[in-house]
Amino acid sequence: MGKGDKKSRKGKIFMGSYGVSRPRKSKKSKSASPKKIAKKAEKKAAAAPKKAAKKATKKED
Repeated sequence: MGKGDKKSRKGKIFMGSYGVSRPRKSKKSKSASPKKIAKKAEKKAAAAPKKAAKKATKKED
């Protein structure tokens, strides 16, 4: 059981393959931290007046 063994973890690392003994990490991101959520909310709040102003100017034209 070593580098040449396709079924062992060490062998899969050596060959660069994946399987039961060496599963891939999922691409799904973990839930966002509260700090990131707060930053996004701040950005949306800051952008809201700008969007409202643009809509108002378009309606006036």
